[in-house]
Amino acid sequence: MVTFLAGGTGTPKLLDGAARVFESADTAVVANTGDDVELGGHLVCPDVDTVLFAGGGVLDRETWWGIDGDTTATHEELRRLADEIGLGTAPRYLDDAAQTAGREIARWRRFSAVGEFMEIGDRDRAVHLTRTSLLDEGKSLTEAIRTLADAFDLDVDLLPMSDDPVATLVHTEGGETLHFQEYWVARRGEPPVADVEFRGAEDAEPTDAVFEALTDPVVIGPSNPVTSLGPMLALPGFERALRETPVVAVSPFVGDEVFSGPAADLMRGVGREPSTAGVADAYPFADAFVLDDDDPTELDRHVERTDTRIDDADDAERVARACERALAAVTDDAADAPPPREGAE
Repeated sequence: MVTFLAGGTGTPKLLDGAARVFESADTAVVANTGDDVELGGHLVCPDVDTVLFAGGGVLDRETWWGIDGDTTATHEELRRLADEIGLGTAPRYLDDAAQTAGREIARWRRFSAVGEFMEIGDRDRAVHLTRTSLLDEGKSLTEAIRTLADAFDLDVDLLPMSDDPVATLVHTEGGETLHFQEYWVARRGEPPVADVEFRGAEDAEPTDAVFEALTDPVVIGPSNPVTSLGPMLALPGFERALRETPVVAVSPFVGDEVFSGPAADLMRGVGREPSTAGVADAYPFADAFVLDDDDPTELDRHVERTDTRIDDADDAERVARACERALAAVTDDAADAPPPREGAE
């Protein structure tokens, strides 16, 4: 049994080859939901859906977003209408009263569909509408996602990190507060970051299914430590659970060079060094790391090295095997360690 923590594209890319190393039926994936948005009334779960579509064999692997070959007729018409009536296509965040009204899971992340700033494909939209309708019928987010996973014949157990709302909000140096999707999709990650907030995390809880999954060895793929893993670590009890199980993390950096995405800017914005060393500081619970062969970083924990660039399933298998070796090493070390002294925590 093994559990992957997934956000962004890093861990889903690793999962592409992980099935050759870890039995899919014994694999759980806990997905970040801090990036979720309610757009025009339907709940979009980007990090959940990347795993869902990849496992279902329909992911657009050029963008690592949405369904391959999907049409965008509804999206294009929404943007045409907004332009025609002079409302533009910039993000339209609903007012404060609307943010906490209605469907609780969507709190603090509600956008109007006028102009639809995020591109949603037509088949993709059907998934969001089905998920939202299942929620409105009384299903939890976990139950709704398991229903969709069955529809896509997913082999792994896909779990949202919580059934409660957590919104990743980026505070900029210019004094703005932007939902992560507005910061990354609409603003292309350009505003300098002053801080990142996980609104609602202190009152949210991991589900029982997530806590059960965290009793198994955990692999953290090369995801963004701030906005992919940060929302999970902000949940009460989540980091404590990681301290009690073997954890291996793949660095998204090679030294101080990040493979892709906004990880460096976000880490710098929250006061962490944007590097492998900074990732290690952010993951004090990690027992081992998988680093690139060219990464000069020396760590005080077990390290496995390989080429960590993932461009296809063969690359993913190579990195997954390094994770397997690292898990074996830390598990053996734990078995050989002397028992704790009486009264020791």
